[in-house]
Amino acid sequence: AGIIHRGRQRWIGRLRRVVKAHPARRRPPCAILDRCQGCPLMDLETSAQLKTRQELVRRALREAGLDGIDVPPVHAAPQDLGWRTSAKLAIGRNRRGVVIGLYRRGSHDIVDLRACPLHHPLINRVIEVAREEIARQKLPVWNPKQQRGLLRYLLVRVSPAFNKALVTIVTDRRDFNRVNALAGWLKRKVPEVIGIHQNVNASTGNVILGRETLKMTGAPDLRDRIGPFTIHLGPTSFLQVNPAQAEKMYATIADWLAPKEREEVLDLYCGIGGIAMHLAARGASVTGIEAVPEAIRHAERNARGNRLENCRFIAGEVEQELPRLLAKMPAGCPVVVNPPRTGCREEVLDLIAQHRPRTLIYMSCNPVTLARDLALLSGRGFKVEKLEAWDMFPQTAHVECLAKVVPQEGAKKAQRQG
Repeated sequence: AGIIHRGRQRWIGRLRRVVKAHPARRRPPCAILDRCQGCPLMDLETSAQLKTRQELVRRALREAGLDGIDVPPVHAAPQDLGWRTSAKLAIGRNRRGVVIGLYRRGSHDIVDLRACPLHHPLINRVIEVAREEIARQKLPVWNPKQQRGLLRYLLVRVSPAFNKALVTIVTDRRDFNRVNALAGWLKRKVPEVIGIHQNVNASTGNVILGRETLKMTGAPDLRDRIGPFTIHLGPTSFLQVNPAQAEKMYATIADWLAPKEREEVLDLYCGIGGIAMHLAARGASVTGIEAVPEAIRHAERNARGNRLENCRFIAGEVEQELPRLLAKMPAGCPVVVNPPRTGCREEVLDLIAQHRPRTLIYMSCNPVTLARDLALLSGRGFKVEKLEAWDMFPQTAHVECLAKVVPQEGAKKAQRQG
């Protein structure tokens, strides 16, 4: 192996040759695994992948000083391949022509994805047609060195339940005529595409989406199902990329929380309301907070569409809305958090600790920030009653976790340290 990246906390290596294969090693179902680098565990059997993820969680907890928390075997995903229902892909051009795929680690070179085995098949069809038409129309694509080029990213979101797709084309400027020609071709060649949007991102950084999203043709959103609920998602709404596994996690959250009839529950970073609806169906009165206005609009629509009148949603930053909301909530009412990879800000955890919920459920896609936040809560008079890990992203090095956190018996109300 050779080292390709030296970070402050970890080094990353690349395999050069196999001297003696481990019994768990297999032939990966991908021809470009060594170039793409998006699936570092793909050449391991599923059982070995699950053990690796279990150890990743254990190590994160250990490094945060939480050695005593048991980590049971990781819950396997319903399917190892074809599970990814959304993709955000860079558009570029090399010597061979138009490429659509992922940036190679540490570079601006795009690894062209022609039949990614992780993608839902409909995503791969959209990529293929888009690549051909961009080349045929000779549309300008983003050049990161020159910091210009019309087409920057292609976002595809699929509804497995209804076999439909929503496409977003990210451009560096408004150019309706040329982008509309591409959109029209996509809809004709892939009839499962029901709507196409344009997002304008004029920045020169690595952020994928800009602030302006325009509907170009077709439906404004996508209909899907998660568990027993029919949901609607917009082009920039967040939903786990593996909804079949997310459905199982949402049901587990409801089981762990076991809300009483009409019990008030806070759902922080609620997205389009997936967790809130599972709790409301059990009788809870749920209040969700989410920073993305589009997600809140869909959360409200999803609750209405599923006849769940015991949900309400607030558009705003959790840090700003939570103090006002907690002042109105019953003491000790349960809280659910599902923050981004960066975890919860300390001020949010302090507010939760001062509120003293009977139960806090923490859903996390990053075991390092989860462990950090659990350690902070431990210092505020809470303990982890149970923690389980889920294979949300088969073949990759990522893992999703659920932690059930409860007040320690006899502990005083937490106060901010320092």
